[in-house]
Amino acid sequence: MISENDLKDLIGKVLKEIDLSDAGSAAKVEQVTRSVASQIETVVSDVDDSELNDITAIEMSDFFAIDNAENKAEYMKLKAKTPARLGIGRTGPRYKTETMLRFRADHAVAIDSVFNEVAEELVAEAGLIAVSSQCEDKDMYVTRPDLGRIISDEGVAKIQSECRKGADVQIIIADGLSSSAITANLKNILPALKQGLEGYGLSVGDTVFIKFGRVASMDHLTDLTNSKVTVMLVGERPGLATGESMGAYITYEGTVGMPEAGRTVISNIHRRGTPAAEAGAHIANIVKKMFEQKCSGVGFRF
Repeated sequence: MISENDLKDLIGKVLKEIDLSDAGSAAKVEQVTRSVASQIETVVSDVDDSELNDITAIEMSDFFAIDNAENKAEYMKLKAKTPARLGIGRTGPRYKTETMLRFRADHAVAIDSVFNEVAEELVAEAGLIAVSSQCEDKDMYVTRPDLGRIISDEGVAKIQSECRKGADVQIIIADGLSSSAITANLKNILPALKQGLEGYGLSVGDTVFIKFGRVASMDHLTDLTNSKVTVMLVGERPGLATGESMGAYITYEGTVGMPEAGRTVISNIHRRGTPAAEAGAHIANIVKKMFEQKCSGVGFRF
């Protein structure tokens, strides 16, 4: 792995070789940059990945870093009930090195969950009708929530021409704030959900994938498809415990501008929460009860 001294040497060479007063300084900078990049690549290529330990291989519930604990066995029983960072130890007022590295690794997973995108191959394999909100990229999605609530004009035209209308249930998939949640759970939750709904005698429309979609975009789609109940499966905001958590938002006769209190929510759908297949069956049962009670949100009774 490249050391701090190696980096200092490389940076020193760059500073010595660049003369900003030179008319050709821009070309000089580009030439030196390529040279430094080549040297860094040479140093990095000497690293054997087999020497690097995967610090995330151990689940947080199994990670214990307290020295000379009086009752480690009892502490581990507590840790088994939560992914919280308990028993991580300390060196004086600071985290231990491994604890800090684990924190940074989990933080990187959370960032990737937000800014990565759901693979087009997965969308095609699941047979989803793919559209987008009015956001053009993830940066716009993060900074303009209002645009994430509206389907793009091209998406509206595609839905109007390709989607069945008037089904009992409309299912929507949206990447939301975690593309990793869709990647990890879609293949298990979607078949279980559809099978459960059809088992209750409910018709299911064509499943739609909304790229850069916010929760309220489900209301726009409800208006377009005229469905009775709409189920949105969306990536939840990732935390340091997991970046793969999916949420289900369900509305009965949803409309654009409806209050958030009108939505029924099932959260924490992931392998260490509610497993995807189990969640699919549970959501189908909730939808059946919504048809019986003719409501969703705070008025709905499980």
